[in-house]
Amino acid sequence: MTRRSLMKSAGQVSLGLAARSLWPSLALAEQTGNMTTSQRPVAADRKFHSAAVEEFITQTSKRVADPELAMLFANCYPNTLDTTVEPGTFEGKPDTAVITGDIAAMWLRDSSAQVWPYLPFASKDPALRALLEGVIRRQARCILIDPYANAFMADLSAPALEGSRKDKTDMKQGVGERKWELDSLCYPIRLAHGYWKQTGDVKPFDARWRQAVTLIVATMRVQQRKHGEGPYRFQRVSDVATETLPSVGYGNPVKPVGLIASGFRPSDDACIFPFLVPANLFAVTSLRHLAEMAHAILHDEALANDAQTLAAEVEQALRQYAIAPTKAGTIWAYEVDGFGSQLLMDDANVPSLLGLPYIASSPDAALYARTRSFVWSEQNPWFFHGAAGEGIGGPHEGKDMIWPMAQIIYALTSTSDTEIRRSLVMLKASSAGSGFMHESYFKDDPKRFTRTWFAWANTLFGELVGHLAATRPELLHE
Repeated sequence: MTRRSLMKSAGQVSLGLAARSLWPSLALAEQTGNMTTSQRPVAADRKFHSAAVEEFITQTSKRVADPELAMLFANCYPNTLDTTVEPGTFEGKPDTAVITGDIAAMWLRDSSAQVWPYLPFASKDPALRALLEGVIRRQARCILIDPYANAFMADLSAPALEGSRKDKTDMKQGVGERKWELDSLCYPIRLAHGYWKQTGDVKPFDARWRQAVTLIVATMRVQQRKHGEGPYRFQRVSDVATETLPSVGYGNPVKPVGLIASGFRPSDDACIFPFLVPANLFAVTSLRHLAEMAHAILHDEALANDAQTLAAEVEQALRQYAIAPTKAGTIWAYEVDGFGSQLLMDDANVPSLLGLPYIASSPDAALYARTRSFVWSEQNPWFFHGAAGEGIGGPHEGKDMIWPMAQIIYALTSTSDTEIRRSLVMLKASSAGSGFMHESYFKDDPKRFTRTWFAWANTLFGELVGHLAATRPELLHE
């Protein structure tokens, strides 16, 4: 199965919501269930144990005055380690697969994001450091199998996800799904760079990793499409338009202006205009991080210069083609084609326009502030407001479905106590008494949600609470 075809949970929980809106009073939803009981697997059933992470959970939970919010944090933060990691070895070195949760496949994006919040503990927990090293090594192996694939099977000898087996594309052994998403090659660099900065460890960055990141830069250059569409094509028989690419699988036309084309968004939905702006901004950051590592670790000046040059070219093209005029001033467009067409919207999945500072990819604070105001409003066609909350969704789950991930990113990128408080209220209600985050929920009723086990959203929520405990502890004392 694919994410789209996964059977969605109806979220059967005994939580009642008041009919009144959360806005502007931000009144808490009326609750009938007890949300203060741990929903974690029993210790013997957890996939991985980290003493450092457990200590962080204990200490942070003590700093959260609301017992239900504290338990939500304690359930969510370790969810990736509890339920989705598969540590092992390959050629005598750490090798870690990380599934998304309710789909038994490893997305390059999700696996990077799921383990990201644990990086600060890697230097004090050798077992955790080895597990993270294993993720980096596994990702390098996957990229070398196919740099255009977004997802790989945890068992690389297993058949592809069922919904991918008839796709018209060049499927390789080990690939779960082959949707070309530019951010899929950015996230492994983000994780590798973060790991190096936190630990100083360079063991994962061996000849295989060098080969993989060299392929990343080469693939990005091909997808600038200066010499034709390139080798990647994708078509799927589906009654959902965003599941396949037009123009015989190449996507809509682009003018080669220096930006990097992406077939699909981080939601796994097809791009309308292939130059996906938040992914290109993320690529600029990732290429510069790679250049730093190529210079300092690999001593490969050719690779470092290639990455730096490509980053500069993409950044210049973004400035020229990806900024759109509005009545309130210029903002980042979401997608462009180089011919002058610009799509003004945002999607909940990261990289998003909302999430640019979170991934260190917002080079202009004023431009971001105007963009933020636009996308967190009804000017964004995928922004929804209802009795249960407000936030950004996307075509993947459709109209009126809010993604908690967007609400978390809204708080993580906010400098406003009011916005953060508002987000915490909505996120707590969005759990619908389950003790976990979900992929999306109906704007008027959080009991109508999708995906009971979505580890990225869970761990990201835990990251938010941990971040607030360190930077704005007073908001958790209320």
